[in-house]
Amino acid sequence: MLSDDFQTLLTDWMMQTVARHAPDVGHRPMYGGIVFERELGAPKTCLCGIYAYSEHMSVEFTHGAAFDDPLGVLEGAGKHRRHIKLRSMGDILAKDVEGYIARAFAVGQAQ
Repeated sequence: MLSDDFQTLLTDWMMQTVARHAPDVGHRPMYGGIVFERELGAPKTCLCGIYAYSEHMSVEFTHGAAFDDPLGVLEGAGKHRRHIKLRSMGDILAKDVEGYIARAFAVGQAQ
């Protein structure tokens, strides 16, 4: 079972990291998680999101299929979206989540 502390820590980390990379990006609750959008309230401008599941947290990337994935950590086989599953705070560094967040904003600006 995922601890509330882990969910809180990871959500706080995600909010700070997104703000550092893209201070103009807004966030709002959606689909049971938090989405980050270039234009708040416009789902087509969604860049990424974070969601809690019973055994892990998932960082979802709207255009993740367009990312380079040198670590092979992106999961999913859809046309556009990819995600990274996180089970501990150590996964943030091990899976270079901040690097993938930076990719989300770089790809999102090109869209």
